[in-house]
Amino acid sequence: MPPPAVRVSGLGKRYRFGRGRHNTLRDLIAARFRGRPRWVAARTGTVPERSESETRWFWALRDVSFEVHCGKVLGVIGGNGAGKSTLLKILSRITDPTEGEAEIRGRVGALLEVGTGFHSELSGRENVYLSGAILGLRRAEIKRKFDQIVEFAEVGRFLDMPVKHYSSGMRMRLAFAVAAHLEPAVLLVDEVIAVGDAAFQRKCLSLMSHVASEGRTVLFISHNMAAVQSLCDVAIWLREGRIVDAGPPGAVVANYLRSVSLSLTERTWDDPASAPGNDRVRLRRAVVRPAEAGAGETITTRSPFLIEFEYWNFRPTGGLGLHFNLLNQEGTLVFNASAPAANPDGASPQPPGLFRSVCRIPGDLLNDGTHRVELWIASGEEVVYRLEDLLAFDVHDIADLNGPPFGKGVGAVRPVLQWHTELLSQGDVPVRSG
Repeated sequence: MPPPAVRVSGLGKRYRFGRGRHNTLRDLIAARFRGRPRWVAARTGTVPERSESETRWFWALRDVSFEVHCGKVLGVIGGNGAGKSTLLKILSRITDPTEGEAEIRGRVGALLEVGTGFHSELSGRENVYLSGAILGLRRAEIKRKFDQIVEFAEVGRFLDMPVKHYSSGMRMRLAFAVAAHLEPAVLLVDEVIAVGDAAFQRKCLSLMSHVASEGRTVLFISHNMAAVQSLCDVAIWLREGRIVDAGPPGAVVANYLRSVSLSLTERTWDDPASAPGNDRVRLRRAVVRPAEAGAGETITTRSPFLIEFEYWNFRPTGGLGLHFNLLNQEGTLVFNASAPAANPDGASPQPPGLFRSVCRIPGDLLNDGTHRVELWIASGEEVVYRLEDLLAFDVHDIADLNGPPFGKGVGAVRPVLQWHTELLSQGDVPVRSG
């Protein structure tokens, strides 16, 4: 059996809390004359010991081990701060591990942030050649792929414009096209493709699948559970820097969603500075709850429930459109919903301020199981902000003789529909021959 394309063994990365300070020559001289050195260096030349307050560390990754073979796609899932991006930064040689080792066979293409490796003063055309040169390609090789890159990124009109004038979506499209088309043996993709619109995300997923079919290897970080299940051959779930589950994507995703469903029924951010969003819009609150007073916290297949969103609009605009996808635990899109505009006439601008949108989901609609909510906010056709896995919740089955059969059924929904059956004629049954 050929050796794996990626082999990670006992990998760990440790960081210090706080910013810390570098031990400059000026600091050492000043401390010496004050008679109290900032720290005392060991005679052996090892790292000086610091005070207890200066040695507060946390592990972003700890004891992570896995292998990925050529032609396979590995999905990496987990909550924010789980260590997913740190893992890819180590594999792309941006940062060194504190312990363990990672071995990659062949050239690596990485897309970890919007416009990774781009020089803002250079044009899109110049950055394509610069990125190719950094990857070790000759000019002739880059030129051979150049038209495919530009066509995929859909930035032909702006190719000779400095990328500092590109939108975040344009920078991401060009960066992904460069990373994927310059034939890396291993492609590392962080969740940055969520910046693009839905059509381009589909193109990215299709291209990653094609890359794997050519015998190359893909490591894909995403909060899009449907994409992980459809694209990946195997998945790992990281939590607090450690692998807590690994195996077939369907099983790993189901375990992950079950673990987060109870903690993601309500999320609140009181400080706009730390709330998810950008300089145009930020979320304040998102919650899913039963619609009926006194229903407790349980959502059943029979009960209606509400999904509420509160957000700050920072600019007077022609109108922000709030949209969400509801997906089940298999990653199937159950439905998409859009809130009416805050200014229905469209003539007056939507003023800056705090807004709330509430959607009522009727009972007797959803099947039981774990569901999750993806949110995006748009201005016209422009996606202003997108957040996957914003909410997660369980819909519980309920025994009801007047309703559908008790127990998990197939399909994304199991609505109670109106039926009428009547007797047309009594005893009028045709005789079957033979």
